[in-house]
Amino acid sequence: MPVINTNVKSLIASNALAINDRKLQETMTQLSTGSRINSAKDDAAGLAISQKMTAQINGLNQAVRNANDGIAMLQTVEGATGEITNMLQRMRELAVQASNDTNTSDDRAALNGEYQQLSKEITRIADTTQWNGMNVMNNTQVGTGNVGDHTRDVAFQVGANANQTIDIKLKDFSFGTGTAATPSEQLLNLQVGGSDDLTAAETFTLKIGSTTFTAVIGTAVAGLSADGTETEDIKTALATAINNTVGFENVSVTRSGSTISIKDGEGRAIADFGASAAGTPATVATVETTVAAGAPAAGATAPNTKSVFGSSARMNDKTLLDSSHANAAIGALDQALSNVNAERATMGAVMSRLQHAVDNLTNVSQNATESRSRVMDTDYALATTKLSKGQIIQQAATAMLAQANQQPQSVLALLK
Repeated sequence: MPVINTNVKSLIASNALAINDRKLQETMTQLSTGSRINSAKDDAAGLAISQKMTAQINGLNQAVRNANDGIAMLQTVEGATGEITNMLQRMRELAVQASNDTNTSDDRAALNGEYQQLSKEITRIADTTQWNGMNVMNNTQVGTGNVGDHTRDVAFQVGANANQTIDIKLKDFSFGTGTAATPSEQLLNLQVGGSDDLTAAETFTLKIGSTTFTAVIGTAVAGLSADGTETEDIKTALATAINNTVGFENVSVTRSGSTISIKDGEGRAIADFGASAAGTPATVATVETTVAAGAPAAGATAPNTKSVFGSSARMNDKTLLDSSHANAAIGALDQALSNVNAERATMGAVMSRLQHAVDNLTNVSQNATESRSRVMDTDYALATTKLSKGQIIQQAATAMLAQANQQPQSVLALLK
């Protein structure tokens, strides 16, 4: 039926053209951006899936960086322990040398000087080695402190989701050198009573620390005078008894007039001087005068036996001043080397594990990115096909709309 007010054919062509224009615009947007989904209306479910994948991919990529940072931190610590190992080896070499009795006391003092300097450098390295501004060797900053076994619990986040970690316990490498000993000194002021001669053997005793020394004057000492000119034999006997005892080789025994000085550089208490007669010698009274009470060397005790230099590996109170101390240092050094090597092996194993984690994370991220691409990215082959189809339909619809708009004019023929 020919009508004028309602051009149905024109409406159909116009609607078809509008729909095709919308689809053509979507296709051109996809081709322009490279993304199949540019807003939620393009694919609501696909957008939700892609955003979840994006969160996973971003987490994986950050986990790769986390793992690489973990490797870098452990390399820093392991590098420092490598230098500590070198110093421990040198310290052991010095201890072995000092244990040999071909060395004089001056030789051992020189060896001990280098030993103590190396000990201080181990302390400095343990206290100052940092990564990203954190102390990583002295149990103070990195990770979470574990009081029970004196370690730092360090967790490397190597996954896209919570609590996906690789953990390591970093032990405390603190190696305090402690406080040097305060020398002790005791003066034995001899006073003669009775006759002026020691007419028989006399026994003298003295205690240094917990060790008692006995010196015997085996023959009479004539002319023991008030000024002490004949007390040299007593001084010599005491010096021989003390210095021939292991660990007391460096105790100084000197005489000035009737006064005998006993000086111990290691700060052990000096007391209980006494004399006993094996006959009826002259009475030898003494007045003990404490010049310096002294204090033994106080090493910075390792806070826990499980620390690297704790327990039998403790060396901060070791010296090389005599063979017995040098041998004790060798034993401690052997244990310390074993502990340090064990920690280095642990760190090496974790670094290797982290590297494998990086490789796996990279692979997973790659596959996840590929999966997201299939959801999000424009398929250019399909989109260009749609573009060509849309352009043809657009042209055809436009032509048909023009034809539909011309048809009502045929009604004019009926009016002629």
